[in-house]
Amino acid sequence: MGVCHIIPLGGLGEVGKNMTAYEADGSIVIVDAGLAFPRDEHLGVDLVLPDFTYLRERESMIRGVVLTHGHEDHVGSLPYLMREVKIPVIVATRLTLGLVKSKLDEHGLLREADLREAAPGDEPFDLGPFRIEFIRMAHSIPDAAAVVLETPGGRIVHTGDYKIDHTPVDGQRTDVGKLAEIGNRGVDLLLGDSTNAERPGVTQSEKVVGEAFAQIFPSRTGRILVASFASNVHRMQQAVDVGIECGRKVSFVGRSMKKNSNIARNLGYMDIPEDVILRPKEIAELPPEQQLILCTGSQGEPMSAMTRIAYNDHPQVMVEAGDTVIISAKPIPGNELRVHDSINRLAKSGAEVLHEDNAPVHVSGHGRADELRTVLALLRPKAVMPVHGEFRMLAAHAQLARESGVPEEGIILAENGSVVELSENGCRIIDKVQAGMTFVDGLGVGDVHDVALRDRRRLSEDGVLIVVATLAQGNGSAALTAPPELIARGFGDGAESLLDELRAEAGRVIGDLLRDDVTEIKLLQEHLHDALGGIVYDRTRRRPMILPVLVEV
Repeated sequence: MGVCHIIPLGGLGEVGKNMTAYEADGSIVIVDAGLAFPRDEHLGVDLVLPDFTYLRERESMIRGVVLTHGHEDHVGSLPYLMREVKIPVIVATRLTLGLVKSKLDEHGLLREADLREAAPGDEPFDLGPFRIEFIRMAHSIPDAAAVVLETPGGRIVHTGDYKIDHTPVDGQRTDVGKLAEIGNRGVDLLLGDSTNAERPGVTQSEKVVGEAFAQIFPSRTGRILVASFASNVHRMQQAVDVGIECGRKVSFVGRSMKKNSNIARNLGYMDIPEDVILRPKEIAELPPEQQLILCTGSQGEPMSAMTRIAYNDHPQVMVEAGDTVIISAKPIPGNELRVHDSINRLAKSGAEVLHEDNAPVHVSGHGRADELRTVLALLRPKAVMPVHGEFRMLAAHAQLARESGVPEEGIILAENGSVVELSENGCRIIDKVQAGMTFVDGLGVGDVHDVALRDRRRLSEDGVLIVVATLAQGNGSAALTAPPELIARGFGDGAESLLDELRAEAGRVIGDLLRDDVTEIKLLQEHLHDALGGIVYDRTRRRPMILPVLVEV
């Protein structure tokens, strides 16, 4: 028996950018390639990716990427990874592959991708020394799967995201029979979803949301808008089914909502009669009681359909008194303020806003403590490594494993970058590698660093002061052609006297230095920066960004 190393590159100590490298016998298989969305302190950043350094340095060892399901926090960084390293093959289930194809096509990478479809129940396939098979799991997107890896170091089960839903919308239940069978074969290590490990009991079935829609829709006489994740195909299908029964037409609003509903319909994951789907412009011409609008923006994203509607900024869709808006999602940590802002705006328009806190219009896609206990009981792993969650969630999952009889030495609380070794001697953390985050800012990937974020934070908090001075050179000396100009932003009203004082100080500092024959631009800038910074701090207790600009003529 050999050794397998497990290196989480994202998803531990956080919710998002899930990515794990499995390494054995000179080969690497990557499970998932996700991204995260920026937090408030990530000023101006669009997306957060895992750090690919470890994989870039071992590009020749990569045998392929295996995807558990089509959510952005599991597949979103794939195009960026493919730009950095060559991926020989990408293996995923049918819907996941459909969503990935569309994503790669947008990035102009589809031709380079060797996409291979696999399904739970198929024969295991080999990638290097790894033998891999899928187990069907219920989640908030169809075609989610757990991954079983037969490795030189032992058998590993990587659950992906799951819950044990006994009444899923599509009838595709978590395959507890297969989990039990794998458990009977013997599981050396379980990497399990920890998102809801702290929450007791079980997560409610997706059917609960459909039943809520059936209660809410018939009594409403205005427009009905439902905001959800664009990937939640079952949620959309349930809303459409109830809407059709109530005599409503349907419109998909928001780029990702349109795109994903088209992919799901083309692949047979959604069934909607063609004649009930209208464009936003067309549905706006119907009476409000005949309109059902499914849109993006359940997280309050600034440019999403729901946010624009809330701010009365959407070209085709508006909300007025008598309308009902359903926010059918839970805010991702960090998005709460944006979501509350949208709810307030919608309520101000006169709409009734239903959300998780006041109506049963959302259920999680992740299993709670009792479901995690069930999976632990079915698989009976020798070692457990909690993944997919903030540290408190990982710790709660570890406690469930202890209670399930996993020995203390078999509980691995790792971090991003931990190197976990699995062999016949058990499982342990042996090393640490580089595993941070990479920022996507506009078209740039990785060119925004902590320094840039610090500068943006200072600009947002303390403002900016630009000093412009023109120097005339002649006969080996230099002189100011005019008093320095000051441009200030973020200082508020009443700053004129301060600016006058700063203008005078700038003139004095430059004049003194020039008289002492200090003409080097960099030195002049440094002296200006320090002198003006001291005055501003004394008067205002602020440290604005000070940019001295000296021009020679």
